[in-house]
Amino acid sequence: MAELVFFSGTMDSGKSTLALQMEHNHRARGKGGLIFTKHDRAGEAVVSSRLGLSRRAIEVTDTLDFWDTVVGFVTEGHRVDFVVCDEAQFYTPRQIEQLARIVDEMGVDVFAFGIMADFRTELFPGSRRLVELADRVQVLQVEALCWCGVRATHNARVIDGEMVIEGDQVVVGDTAKGSGVVEYEVLCRRHYMRRMTSHAARAAALSPDVLPFDVARQDG
Repeated sequence: MAELVFFSGTMDSGKSTLALQMEHNHRARGKGGLIFTKHDRAGEAVVSSRLGLSRRAIEVTDTLDFWDTVVGFVTEGHRVDFVVCDEAQFYTPRQIEQLARIVDEMGVDVFAFGIMADFRTELFPGSRRLVELADRVQVLQVEALCWCGVRATHNARVIDGEMVIEGDQVVVGDTAKGSGVVEYEVLCRRHYMRRMTSHAARAAALSPDVLPFDVARQDG
C-alpha cells in the first residue's frame, strides 16, 4: 500500500539529507520518481543539505498542482513510483490534499519533509494539513542541539544578532531583508522563551550583569 509520510524535525535535524538519501535509494532499486522543493537555501529548483549534498528538483509555486504534474509525467511515459517533497511546510493546504490524492488514487508513495512550526512557534499551514492527512508522522531521530547542549525544539529567527518574534511567516535565512541580515538558530524551549540565542549568551557571559538563567551555587 502506498503511503503519505511526513518526516518532521527542526532545522539542522537532517531533513534534506534524508530526502536526498531516500530519493537515491529508490532510484538505485530501479524505481522512478520526482523530487520537489520550495525556498531551498541554495536557490530555486534545488534540494540542498548542510552537508554539501544537492540535487536539481522541481520548484513548487503556490499555483503548482501536484496531481496535474504527476499525471502529466505519467502520461508522457515516465515512471513515477514515488514523490519526494522537501520544505513541505511551505506548501499550501490544497497542495497537501493533492499529494494525498496521488497516494490514494495512483498508488504512489509520497515522502514529505519539513519543519512543524515557525519562528513564532505556530504551525505552518502545510505542516498542519500534513499532520491531519498523513498515514504516518515520523520525527527524525537526529537531534539538533541548542547552544547549551540540550535538544533543540524551536526555530528562532535572528535579525542582525537579535531574536525576533514578529514578521512574515516565510523569510529565507542567510539573506538580507531591509537593513538587517536574517538568520535562523535552533533553541531549546527554555532559551527560546527567554530569547537567549547563542549571540545573546556570549554577550551575557562577557557582561558583569547576572546571567538570565539559574546558576547552581556550591557551598564551600
